[in-house]
Amino acid sequence: MELHYRTMGEGSPLIILHGLFGTSDNWQTLGKQFSETHKVYLLDLRNHGRSPHSDEFSYQLMTNDLAEFIEQHNIQDPIILGHSMGGKVAMNFAVQYPDKLSKLIVADIAPKAYPPHHDAILEGLRSIDLNTLQSRNDADAILAQKESDVGTRMFLLKNLYRKEDNTFGWRLNIDAIEANLPGILDEVVSDTPFNKPTLFIRGGNSRYIKPEQDTAEIQKLFPQARIETIENTGHWLHAEKPQEFFAIVNQFLQA
Repeated sequence: MELHYRTMGEGSPLIILHGLFGTSDNWQTLGKQFSETHKVYLLDLRNHGRSPHSDEFSYQLMTNDLAEFIEQHNIQDPIILGHSMGGKVAMNFAVQYPDKLSKLIVADIAPKAYPPHHDAILEGLRSIDLNTLQSRNDADAILAQKESDVGTRMFLLKNLYRKEDNTFGWRLNIDAIEANLPGILDEVVSDTPFNKPTLFIRGGNSRYIKPEQDTAEIQKLFPQARIETIENTGHWLHAEKPQEFFAIVNQFLQA
């Protein structure tokens, strides 16, 4: 699959992978900062952003897509940074292709399986009738009936766009995401660990990584991993505390 991407900067390569319901656009501001010292690749994963849609959607397929992208663009020893779902793609890639990256950065996701927790978001997106939708504000009002957090709604509605005929469409392939979501909640499994520098960053208010429960599992697969916490921030830590996130990642990049 030919993934949509954008690049900025020069230097050693840094590939950034967004999370579920996200796009490469979410990382443009931080990407510009990282591009002062690295060549940054911002990717849209399949069924997201401007990348192609497919009925098939799994970590193995996204890992394969990433391997093909790196090979097609002749990218040597990239650092790979992934948030949430993108973090699990990055983890899967690292344990399957340990010789094809130099460092791994995972933002607010552990290699464990997670219980279903996206029902309200999917119901909210489904409740927006694109055939009758008049404005983005109307979409927000409809979505607010299922999702009360304004920041989450703004994030989700970045996937809404106007087509050439002036009607609305989704960048997301909602059907494929919903049909394959159980697999997206699966754990990362490998018989061999990734033995290169690895950084996990968690939001202090987020439930996704609980150090007292998850550290052993993280270090089993990623023996060199260290876990940093950005206090007073949630799952979208890179958006909520971008400068703190940049400082932690940049220190790791320069080490």
